Amino acid sequence: MKKLLTILLCSASATFGLAQQQTYFSNPVIHGDLADPSVMRIGETYYATGTSSEWAPYYPVFSSSDLVNWKPEGHVFDRKPDWTKSSFWAPEWYYHKGKVYVYYTARKESDNISCIGVAVADSPTGEFKDFGPVVEFGKEAIDAFILEDNGQLYISWKAYGLDQRPIELLACKLTDDGLRLDGEPFCLLRDDERRGMEGQHWFKMNGYYYIIYSVNGCCGPDSDYAVAVARSKKLAGPYEKYEGNPILHGGKDILSIGHGTLTTTPDGRMFYLCHAYSNGNNFYQGRQPHLQEMRMGGDNWPYFVTGEYASMVQPMPFTDCVQKPVFDFADDFTATALRPEWSWNYPYADVKAELKAGNLFLSGSPKQGVGTGNALCLRPVTADYTLETAVVNRNESWKGVVMYGDDKNMLTLGCEADRLKLKAVNDGKEMVLADMKQPASSLYLRMSVKDGVHCSFSYSEDGRKWKELEYSLSPEAVRSLVRWDRISRPGLYQQGDINKPAIYGYCRLLNE
Repeated sequence: MKKLLTILLCSASATFGLAQQQTYFSNPVIHGDLADPSVMRIGETYYATGTSSEWAPYYPVFSSSDLVNWKPEGHVFDRKPDWTKSSFWAPEWYYHKGKVYVYYTARKESDNISCIGVAVADSPTGEFKDFGPVVEFGKEAIDAFILEDNGQLYISWKAYGLDQRPIELLACKLTDDGLRLDGEPFCLLRDDERRGMEGQHWFKMNGYYYIIYSVNGCCGPDSDYAVAVARSKKLAGPYEKYEGNPILHGGKDILSIGHGTLTTTPDGRMFYLCHAYSNGNNFYQGRQPHLQEMRMGGDNWPYFVTGEYASMVQPMPFTDCVQKPVFDFADDFTATALRPEWSWNYPYADVKAELKAGNLFLSGSPKQGVGTGNALCLRPVTADYTLETAVVNRNESWKGVVMYGDDKNMLTLGCEADRLKLKAVNDGKEMVLADMKQPASSLYLRMSVKDGVHCSFSYSEDGRKWKELEYSLSPEAVRSLVRWDRISRPGLYQQGDINKPAIYGYCRLLNE
């Protein structure tokens, strides 16, 4: 069942009469885990990307004509750059001299230190050429942002996050091509209150330089992310922090909110795309992109039009815009390439996914020291949903559906040889929860999820009559599926010989 997210509210207006209707949309505008979103406009089209963390491909790309309805377009990288290892965080778009730049955070393969790389393409959906690290600073440099001032490019970033000292937002000139630092870094803001400081957006307006930044804890069930602002008459500061900070924080339905960037409409209005956790069961969709309109007050301090408490319901950016529902996902594997909604567990396996004759062939090779297999997953976009597939082959490999946290935490229903099994992996320890002889005919598998994390499993021989499996699992094992920086994902799973793939006839994800 699809969820319609458009809300129409009637408001009386002395100017336009009682019949005037104001349209509204409901956050999130992009459903599913996509932290640290970056947004930019080229002409009348908006583009967004965000953190992919430990999932490949790297940095999903979305497009929109109205800031509310977004469609997946692909990824910045289909293969990770040679110098990188993992932790693909906080990409930042920048459009410069007809080229699209993306400044992104990743760990180096050589020393595991996070730094900031840069890649360039002719368009946001084009092929990006990587130019390697542009900021390597101490134990960690993350969260890049670009400002152009009087023709000079500057890059800012978060520093000292892993040191026993206050975090700082540092900046430095860039060369005109945007590929290298030019000069010495200087400090913009210092976290003397030790509240956290990251995810900055730096811009100039009305004679001031502004920094919109995030404070407090970013991630997990206890996060309390919020948005603050500082300003200065000079680019290098000193910056004055607003006495009314934070200007945006969690509200009734929103647990925490922050780390975003601003874009403008063609008529100059400002919109902030950031991420937020939802309260309650919707927490398990992760950090989802939210849109909030921002304006400048008469005192030259910015504010959000619906107030400092983040709200799900927001006025529609454009009068002719209608928010579309969250659609179900269906893949019959007849395309020539894997759809952009799919992601896989790259730190733990070299996953191989091939489309042949209307089937998906899934296999791969686990990385050294990894005792589990290959997960091809989807980002959950609602708290309640059902994933269904058909397994069309038999061999000794494990073939089935999975709720995947990481290589040491998952739930999977599948078959191997002539057995149908349900098993859990919790902190690397495998537990078989059900074991029976596999039905002699075709095998269909279902995983139904309620409240974002509670899974039930069933199987069928004909795709119409289903038998549910009974099992018990501790609450601790269920919670282990949620990692600190990402949300568990439903999907398809194979474990075994790379030459003995799992073959699937279709996959459907039905949202309730």
